[in-house]
Amino acid sequence: MKRLYLLTFCLLICLPGYSQAKRKKPASFSTQGKQKDTFLEKQWWLGFKGGINFSGVVVDKSYAVIAPTNYTSSQTKKKYDNYSTVGSQATVEITFTFKGFSFSLQPTYRHSSFVYTTASAWYEDDVPMLELNYDQEQQIDYAEMPLLVKYDITNTKLRPYVQVGAYYAILLNANKAISVSGVDYASGGENKFTEPDIIVGAEYLFAKYNWGLMAGAGVNYHVGNIRVNLDLVYRKGMSLVNSTENRYSNDRLTGTGDVMDDIKMNNFSVSLGCLFPLRFLTSGFTSLDRP
Repeated sequence: MKRLYLLTFCLLICLPGYSQAKRKKPASFSTQGKQKDTFLEKQWWLGFKGGINFSGVVVDKSYAVIAPTNYTSSQTKKKYDNYSTVGSQATVEITFTFKGFSFSLQPTYRHSSFVYTTASAWYEDDVPMLELNYDQEQQIDYAEMPLLVKYDITNTKLRPYVQVGAYYAILLNANKAISVSGVDYASGGENKFTEPDIIVGAEYLFAKYNWGLMAGAGVNYHVGNIRVNLDLVYRKGMSLVNSTENRYSNDRLTGTGDVMDDIKMNNFSVSLGCLFPLRFLTSGFTSLDRP
């Protein structure tokens, strides 16, 4: 009988502890699920990306040094070969994500270029005497401060997104290269020639600041805690990139018959990079523990 009392007493002590242990398991799972929700819905990201870009210009107003008298001025206008040269960019991305929306600050170094050609000719009694052709390339370096808003289209491992925003650009450096070629008819034949390239620093020919709008799309692919990112952006310039005050300031350039038009610059860029989360960086937790 004493043994029965002792066994009953032991059961009464153990049962509440066993019941409490069973109740703790759901709470543990709930906490883990909440942590995953917080990681996926609210997160700071820091990343780096780089890529290539192509630039084109929109002319607001044309300018020229030479005013023809015996042929139309359209023959002396610049012919822009837009999006034909390759530039590059490098970006640091700081992004805050909340429930599919992201607010992203992306300081960028951007090297861009665009080209155009001009031509001039001299006639005597409607007979051509000299033809000159100028191929001109502008290379420009900017420090940009873009601010973008993104929206994730899906909530999967592969997440496409769309984005819009604006940027403010500060001129760092600019160079201009001119290739000169032509045909001399004065000697009675067609003597083709080329001159040594003219390369000058052209920072003063461009505005120190400009701004524009941005729109694009991209995709993030999750690899554990890390996002691999492919980003496409189109920049539309909203202000002039050339300096209106220094248009005629370089005698060497005006001597070749060249001055800058009033232009705005558009740009299309492709970048590849990766983003690292700044919260929950632990070896025991990944952002894709659940589908």
